[in-house]
Amino acid sequence: MQTILVIDDDESLRDTIGVMLEQEGFRVLLAGDGRSGLEKALTIKPDLAIVDLRLPGLNGTEICKQLRAAQNKTPIIILSAIGDEVDKVLLLEIGADDYVVKPFGRRELLARIRAILRRVSPGTHTLLHVGETEVDLQRRSVIRKGEQVRMTPAEYNLLVYFLQNPDRPLTRDMILNSVWGYDSFPNTRTVDAHVVKLRQKLEPDPNVPRHFITVHGVGYRFLP
Repeated sequence: MQTILVIDDDESLRDTIGVMLEQEGFRVLLAGDGRSGLEKALTIKPDLAIVDLRLPGLNGTEICKQLRAAQNKTPIIILSAIGDEVDKVLLLEIGADDYVVKPFGRRELLARIRAILRRVSPGTHTLLHVGETEVDLQRRSVIRKGEQVRMTPAEYNLLVYFLQNPDRPLTRDMILNSVWGYDSFPNTRTVDAHVVKLRQKLEPDPNVPRHFITVHGVGYRFLP
């Protein structure tokens, strides 16, 4: 389970983000000020940190600088309000990986988080398996019985999402948010159509699936 640290002095927003991330299957740590947040980031080394730009004690810019000075490579998403004067180039230069302007949508934030985690995760876990199929995250390749399986980007991203969430009931909305993201708005039938494609390409018998299981009234469950 991946861990995300949320550092924000706005208790309501902090708790809202925390609940949202827990619903998506993340372990969540919360901090209400910059100094305690920095200490948690240094000691726990979460998989990703969401840091408000304006914080009491130590602001988001200083947190970025101190983490990178300590050779801490935790990816950082900076949150900034619409009225903040943000030098976005400077933020990226001092070590932030992305920034999101408040107010933001749930789908937007989740899409940014997933994109960063996908980018940094291959080095820690490169090869995953589905029955007789091997998925190489670093090369973005899918091999079944020694043969390359051709996949569209959406099919591949859906497969990786299933692989990263084994044996867990996943609603169609969760899948849409995580795989397609906030900037495109397919409906839930899109999920069903792509699951059918995965079954056709990877299941021994697509009509009797072993790996991509329908959970009636919920969505899908992936069994490796």
